[in-house]
Amino acid sequence: MSEKKKLEDYVTTIPDFPEKGVMFRDITTIIEDPVGFKMAIDGLVAMCKGLDFKYVIGTESRGFVFGAPVAYALGKGFILARKKGKLPRAVISEEYDLEYGTATLEMHRDSLQPGDKVVIIDDLIATGGTIGAVTRIVNRLGGKVVKIGFVMELAGLNGRAKLKDFDVESLITYPGK
Repeated sequence: MSEKKKLEDYVTTIPDFPEKGVMFRDITTIIEDPVGFKMAIDGLVAMCKGLDFKYVIGTESRGFVFGAPVAYALGKGFILARKKGKLPRAVISEEYDLEYGTATLEMHRDSLQPGDKVVIIDDLIATGGTIGAVTRIVNRLGGKVVKIGFVMELAGLNGRAKLKDFDVESLITYPGK
C-alpha cells in the first residue's frame, strides 16, 4: 500500500541554485503534475472558504496560474496585477524593492471600487515585496484585503513580517531561503 503524497512531494529541490548554499524550490513541478496542481488549487480554495470577498487578485505570472482557478472555483472575479506597461486601460502603479533594484506593479484603476474585499493569491512569499505592493494598491483604491494565500513560503527571508497586518497563509513552509 502506497503512502498518500503531500504537496511538498511535488516540489523539486535543486541544491546550489542560483548560487552555492541555496536550496532552490521549483514550484513548476507542482503545476506540471495534474495531482499536485489539483492539490495546490484545492488547498488555496479551502483557505478562502467562508470568507466574504468579491475578487481574487493574482500577480504576474504564477499568481495568474494559481489565482484564476481559485476565483473560478469560488465564483469570484479575477484581477490582474501586472508588470509595468502591460495593461491597456488607466492604471494605478506601485514601485517596490527587489534584491538588486526596484520593480513596478500595476492594476487597472477601475478594477476595484471603495469597499471591495479581495483575496490575494500568489505562488511564493519570499521577501514580501511584490505582495506588499499589491496591498498598497488595494488600499489606495479603497479596497480591503481579507486574506493573502501562497502555495509556498520561504520563511528564512522574513516576507511575512512585511505583511504582518494581514491574514497570511501558506500551503507549504520551508524554514530556509
